[in-house]
Amino acid sequence: MKNVIVTGGSRGIGKCIVENLAREGYNVILNYNKSEKQARKIQNELREEGILIEIYKADVSKREEVKKLVNFAIEKWESIDVLINNAGIAKLQMFQDVTENDWDEIINTNLKSAFYMSQEVLPNMLHKKSGCIINISSIWGMVGASCETVYSVSKAGMDALTKSLAKELGPSNIRVNSIAPGVIDTEMNSHIDEKIKKEIKNQTPLGKIGKPIDIYKCVKWLIDDEFTTGQVISVNGGYVI
Repeated sequence: MKNVIVTGGSRGIGKCIVENLAREGYNVILNYNKSEKQARKIQNELREEGILIEIYKADVSKREEVKKLVNFAIEKWESIDVLINNAGIAKLQMFQDVTENDWDEIINTNLKSAFYMSQEVLPNMLHKKSGCIINISSIWGMVGASCETVYSVSKAGMDALTKSLAKELGPSNIRVNSIAPGVIDTEMNSHIDEKIKKEIKNQTPLGKIGKPIDIYKCVKWLIDDEFTTGQVISVNGGYVI
């Protein structure tokens, strides 16, 4: 069975990906940074089902911590088959209020982490001429979001990274794709009030807000698929077409 690292795996979409891949029999490392309590809860709940996962604390916006995470995976399994770059943060703020620290924190967490993680797993994937990298971006990287400029820039950067790496790594049988979720019912979107949620549903052809499981299903397909690379697949209910 394949060996998978999921960054930002203790909450929301990442949590759903970790739990479902583990139940499918994949070897999974759940990476977290500040959410140790949530990570251990997931690990313990899966253990009660007879399923074992690894959890590993690392700030993936820092190169040295990424190196330690990747080395841990290689020492554990010898190979890394799948990397899911899911770690991300967002801040709702007017552009003129964005500080340099805000910019750096969001870009480093969302985009630089994907750069570091991808670069560190590549020697292993290149050696075995096989691999799958999935970047969890956002519809806002495609169309931009008011009051989330830096977040939108970081996610657009992930999509550009996806396309460039897919061209570079395709000859080595390494596939790189992005999933750009629409509005998903997660803790990150808990600030959205019911009135706005209703408006979003009305603007969405399928008439509903997405769930983390919708993103997991796309992740699972991209892991299994052998002829899709360099794509930005937007799972958004038709909100962006």
